[in-house]
Amino acid sequence: MKRMLSATLLLTLASLSQAQKVESIVIGVAVAQTSNTALLGQEQVIGAKFAEKFLNGRGGINGTPFKLVFQDTGGDEAGAINAFQNLITKDRVLGIVGPTLSQQAFASDPIAERAKVPVLGPSNTAKGIPQIGNFIARVSAPVAVVAPNAVRQALKLDPGIKSVAVLYAQNDAFSTSETGTFQETAKAQGLNVATVQKFQTTDTDFTTQVTAVLNAKVELVIISGLAADGGNLVKQLRQLGYKGLIIGGNGLNTSNMFPVCQKLCDGVIIAQAYSPAQPSAANQVFVKEYTAQYKKAPPQFAAQAYAGVQVMVEALRAIDRKKKLSTWELGDLREELNKQILSGKYNTPLGPISFDKEGEVQQKEFYVAQIKMKDAKTGSFVYLK
Repeated sequence: MKRMLSATLLLTLASLSQAQKVESIVIGVAVAQTSNTALLGQEQVIGAKFAEKFLNGRGGINGTPFKLVFQDTGGDEAGAINAFQNLITKDRVLGIVGPTLSQQAFASDPIAERAKVPVLGPSNTAKGIPQIGNFIARVSAPVAVVAPNAVRQALKLDPGIKSVAVLYAQNDAFSTSETGTFQETAKAQGLNVATVQKFQTTDTDFTTQVTAVLNAKVELVIISGLAADGGNLVKQLRQLGYKGLIIGGNGLNTSNMFPVCQKLCDGVIIAQAYSPAQPSAANQVFVKEYTAQYKKAPPQFAAQAYAGVQVMVEALRAIDRKKKLSTWELGDLREELNKQILSGKYNTPLGPISFDKEGEVQQKEFYVAQIKMKDAKTGSFVYLK
């Protein structure tokens, strides 16, 4: 009899622990603040913190402020897994914006899926991210939609391009996905893919790869990597004599690359899912406030992180109008938040966005920019028509 009572008590305690009331409105942000990936994650931290200040200054969740809790994912899968576990179990967040890399998302998102915690990927553009599970969505448009624009723009700038060299980081899931899109696009445009070279995101010496590019005598180079390795690869291509056009993938889409390749960054073409010139009222307010605070126009990774937080906040506002958040049990609210995210429409700095039933972002406007360096450390993205 005692054993039965003990078992019943344990089951009761377990159910009570699961039925936790929502005590505060906490959203998790899991991005890379250390490692070579921090060149991207630093911009995401800025964008998310700006969203917290800006949106709380405009009423938060219908008069109640929300709080962001940050966890550093570093640059690998283990860091992302640890960050997600801490946010879900220790910080008891309602949802998570993160991680920085697609490679990390494939490892950490299943943890959130099992816990039924909604995730919005701010920069996870590899194929298959939303398909990880029902609680996984992204505000970052897939590489298959964005990347081809850069190749088409390069052909506008130099119609004489006939052959291309493709280089990619083989240890990064996003870069592997992106290079597939780039290679398919190049072939569809009638270009000869003369050489395909692999490297690691941790590499610093690219002599072997650059030599292969030079020997192939191509007119276009396409790089899929991250900011540190990609910047060094651009620099070494130019130092060793490559004169043609260079396309950088999404991992090079940050001004934090400028100190790496310095003046040799000049001319790199990058397709983007965000432009400060996007004319919507939401973006123009964002650009004005962001520029006033940081003395520079917002980059894509900051804008996407901001959009991720904004979507979570607006979804929570919609739920709160129907039933006060403080009356919900944590697990139930997480599930309701996921439903609301997928059903809503949002006017973000990226333009109007929504999601399909799988969590794939629906976004209409995309851009191509070319880096113009002012001096060794400062430059800008000039948007091309």
